[in-house]
Amino acid sequence: MGKPTGFLEFERATIPDRSPLERIKDWKEIHDHGNDGALKKQASRCMDCGVPYCHTGINISGMASGCPINNLIPEFNDLIYRDRWDEALQRLRKTNNFPEFTGRVCPAPCEGSCVLGVIEPPVTIKNIECSIIDHGWDNNLLTPNPPAERTGKTVAVVGSGPAGLAAADQLNQAGHKVTVFERADRPGGLLMYGIPNMKLDKTEVVDRRIKLMEDEGIEFKCNVFVAENNEWTPAKLRNEFDSVILCCGATKPRDLPIDGRDAKGVYQAMDFLTTNTQYQLDNEFDGTNPDLNATDKKVIVIGGGDTGTDCVGTSIRQGCENVIQLEIMPQPPAERADNNPWPEWPKVYKMDYGQQEAEATQGADPRSYLVMTKEILKDEDGNVSGLQIVDITWEKNEQGQFAPKETDGTLRTLDAQLILLAMGFLGPEEKIIDQFKLDTDNRSNVKADHEVYTTNVDGVFAAGDMRRGQSLVVWAINEGRGAARECDRFLMGSTQLP
Repeated sequence: MGKPTGFLEFERATIPDRSPLERIKDWKEIHDHGNDGALKKQASRCMDCGVPYCHTGINISGMASGCPINNLIPEFNDLIYRDRWDEALQRLRKTNNFPEFTGRVCPAPCEGSCVLGVIEPPVTIKNIECSIIDHGWDNNLLTPNPPAERTGKTVAVVGSGPAGLAAADQLNQAGHKVTVFERADRPGGLLMYGIPNMKLDKTEVVDRRIKLMEDEGIEFKCNVFVAENNEWTPAKLRNEFDSVILCCGATKPRDLPIDGRDAKGVYQAMDFLTTNTQYQLDNEFDGTNPDLNATDKKVIVIGGGDTGTDCVGTSIRQGCENVIQLEIMPQPPAERADNNPWPEWPKVYKMDYGQQEAEATQGADPRSYLVMTKEILKDEDGNVSGLQIVDITWEKNEQGQFAPKETDGTLRTLDAQLILLAMGFLGPEEKIIDQFKLDTDNRSNVKADHEVYTTNVDGVFAAGDMRRGQSLVVWAINEGRGAARECDRFLMGSTQLP
């Protein structure tokens, strides 16, 4: 490293976000941009540790440890310290098709496995990554670069989320003619409608990348739901394209089968988020809200994770009266527990942007832990009016499995006019699986081995959440790149793709 003592001289300092009370007034990104001098200091904290787990991308205890796409992190840190931004961008693009996405929405498992993190706060890898790609865009270093020659082979990619986009980008670079099919009215999948604009700007970030891909020769066809479309059926895709890659996501939400579930005003979180983002884009963020909104309502979000946080932040921007977030799991500890050692992902308590905004407007973290929902209450017109909850503990049952046990005397009622279910996803939707006649695994995901991605149907590949289940954007990019490599091998007999 250019400054071997940097980690001794400089403390960790992330790029500050806009203040919560300022940013809740609009739908713009919460992030500010860092200055080059400060980033140089942060890059110098990289230790030249000799065992850079940050870019290993291995699974430990069922969680990612290090970067799943194996970003060359020590190398680009060193280049930023030396003010060699253009070369840092070249290093970053070797492994990551879309650093502007991961640099904004990835939870940064690389930082969780940073060797410096054993004794000090880790290097600000995510901030540095995002700044490198933003510097590239700002300085016109990312321009269309279509392949010099075409192979004559055609590939259909179904789904334009991060896995589909990564697969399409790689295959286009290999010279194949790629067409991406998306059932929504705009390309981007999860990136467009599953993540709110304040985390990932759609026009300045997502659309900008889509436009570059189009200029490089990739065709996008929107409003095409292959499983229900009479023009582009699975059979037609297989007949007209040399290969098909399915990247349709794990979009079947987990429901809450309790009394009162049919009350008006109970929605799946993704329906709420998608409706809002689509409306805001259609109306150019004019200060109004869609019919499905949290304005002046008491909102309860059931479930944690990124989706729950996004519901909290969206509800606050829509002008809710207040928002509560319920989690059935215990509150994480302030520091790593003994059974969660480095380099595992640190399961520790933190407040994401939505909780920060709730604290700024309501005075406290909106989350309540170890709480189970018993019944959804509704008024005489069938509208949701509240929720019955009870405290629980986790204890082993007769089968030796941990199960929730209700705590006597803790049953109580919370008022609500809007309830959002953010409890994760069960897997891909069945229609397209059935029509392609695909085999599935015991979790209802498409059966295709990791690093191979081939399904039981010749010439049809599967990648991303559709294959592995609900996961991170960075894992989707990993899978899209891998599926592209194997698809290229299938089409050409060998491959040069990584």
